[in-house]
Amino acid sequence: MANTAQARKRARQSVALNKHNSSLRSMLRTSIKRVREAIEAGDKAAANLVLQKTTSIIDRVADKNIIHKNKAARHKSRLSAAIKSLA
Repeated sequence: MANTAQARKRARQSVALNKHNSSLRSMLRTSIKRVREAIEAGDKAAANLVLQKTTSIIDRVADKNIIHKNKAARHKSRLSAAIKSLA
């Protein structure tokens, strides 16, 4: 357990921050799954719409350093390439 007031406060803050970051990470994963589901359904127009929203979420999460910017770029690139490959 934390011994100083400062350490106790940091422990409280880290719990709250972890909860917030976990919810953002979960939102990111869910939005990526929605794009993949639209791709698997073969609906290119719907997939593009979902990708626009997902791209915004990916960028927002990367700006907050919850995921690395290169990981964000990799997700966006692979999802858009998958949509482009739809017939």
